[in-house]
Amino acid sequence: MTENERSASDADPGMHTLRDVARRAGVSIATASKALNASGRLSAETRARVLEVARALHYRPNDLAHSLHRARSMTVGLLSNDSFGRFAFPIAEALERRLFDAGIALFMCNATDDPERERRHIDQLRGKRIDGLVVTARRTDLRAPITLPGHALPVVYVFSRVDSPDALCLLPDDEGGARLAVEHLLSLGRRRIAHVTGPERFEAVWLRAQGWRAALSAQAIEPERYLTGAWSESWGRQAAATLLADPARMPDALFCGNDQIARGALDQLERMGVTAPDDVAVVGFDNWSVMTEAARPPLTSVDMNLGALGDEAGAALIEMMAGARLAGARRLPCSLVVRASCGANRTTAEET
Repeated sequence: MTENERSASDADPGMHTLRDVARRAGVSIATASKALNASGRLSAETRARVLEVARALHYRPNDLAHSLHRARSMTVGLLSNDSFGRFAFPIAEALERRLFDAGIALFMCNATDDPERERRHIDQLRGKRIDGLVVTARRTDLRAPITLPGHALPVVYVFSRVDSPDALCLLPDDEGGARLAVEHLLSLGRRRIAHVTGPERFEAVWLRAQGWRAALSAQAIEPERYLTGAWSESWGRQAAATLLADPARMPDALFCGNDQIARGALDQLERMGVTAPDDVAVVGFDNWSVMTEAARPPLTSVDMNLGALGDEAGAALIEMMAGARLAGARRLPCSLVVRASCGANRTTAEET
């Protein structure tokens, strides 16, 4: 190679190969590979010389060639149908952190509840030779399992659930989170705790209702006032108006199925001249900062700990990629984030 050719080649790092590094360092290709991969028995001087040449040439290894050699691409796919990212993004962020620490990259695809779009995304991810797949959603209701005939690709469902004894599904403990919320209200002396929630066709609705009933029943309180509707602020306003229409049966607390409902309920209480939390305490579910911080007063809410779900999904997938067989439905605990809307003493309230 002439000096002019060398200068032109040096200007474009993408033109350099392992052969170029070996030639410039005066070693064999095998020796250059060992030096760059920190393997084999080489003198410190040889290894240092190869590394110095590689840096000077801005050499980058061919990831595809490496993946073919080791039969792993060190990449994972994340398939979601959460168009707004409300639930998928916190999961993805924690998942990516866990995978990054293991040297694994993440490809994210959004199927938007379209089976054909989902199939095409899966085909594309398989074409990239991914080592595993994480499937998530905007709800925890049953979905069809991912089928990959003839392929033993590890799959983890997180904030998503399939009816298969061989699948690993990681979910928030909705029932336990509801119990946390109601038990906290009970500890503050509230006894007439109504539950306002979303459509009953959703798994989260009936699980959270079970938690509400269980917490009240444990204190020998008959669960009575239970209203279902849309996952919206307008439904929260409507439900609060209904519950407050009869002063003789007015609740002293509202446990709401999500933060949007809770914020709507707080708005309606103010419109009707009912003070929160003095007259009626309010607790939501999801701990969505867009809602909890904008609510007046700031909203106490159950946090599903989506980051913990994502981290657990990453850890499980790494185990499965190494050959472990993991299956079953695991429900991870929620936590209660205490703010002013429940009436707790703000100077002593803590996140549970």
